[in-house]
Amino acid sequence: MPQVFKRHHNTVARATIFGGLLALVGLVLAGSNITRSPWMTRAGEPPDQPVPFSHKHHYEELGIDCRYCHWSVTQSAHAGVPSTEVCMTCHSQIWTNSPLLQPVRDSYNNDKPLVWNKVNNLPEFVYFNHSAHVNKGISCATCHQGIEKMHLTAKSQPFSMWWCLDCHRNPEKHIRPKEEVFNMYYQTPRNPEEMKAMLDKYNIPYDPNAIPRNQIELGRLLVKHYNIHKEQLSDCSICHR
Repeated sequence: MPQVFKRHHNTVARATIFGGLLALVGLVLAGSNITRSPWMTRAGEPPDQPVPFSHKHHYEELGIDCRYCHWSVTQSAHAGVPSTEVCMTCHSQIWTNSPLLQPVRDSYNNDKPLVWNKVNNLPEFVYFNHSAHVNKGISCATCHQGIEKMHLTAKSQPFSMWWCLDCHRNPEKHIRPKEEVFNMYYQTPRNPEEMKAMLDKYNIPYDPNAIPRNQIELGRLLVKHYNIHKEQLSDCSICHR
């Protein structure tokens, strides 16, 4: 009986199977990269707002503390946005005729709140608490890196699950003294003398024979000092409730 399939058909079959598997892996990787790309996360894209608010002008140039506008950030899950009355504390005296601020004046005169578009809009199945983070030494800069340089506010991080988990699994990489949480220009002390001076300044206990030498060692000290249970931070229920 003659052979139905020729030998090269075996090679074609193998190539088809392996090619299909490679294509499947490629699709998964491509999909993963797309979902993490700025095109999907909208990182770097400032949404339209009723007023073009500049963090660079207010924070960097004028030195206004984050908490002046985001007054609830240390007390509640939401950082909050400033009421029109807060804006008018200054703008009833300065830039009183600016066309850009007409929506603020209208809001104040008509007793109608401004409607701001959320920049960092997490899914409903994700729970995030601002106060839990800032009160444990996690800075605004960790999640809103570079916002102090923005004339128009945009999301600076992807806020994907893997991004959050990286910090939850390794909080020592990001934690800092609580007193430095709102300092967008904070830098880890570069030598033992500076480190010792900072720890003494903020009354953080340490072993004089084992002064932290870098951010990781400082972070481990602060994780212990602030009573952070690192092993619990990766529990699903922390963020999904």
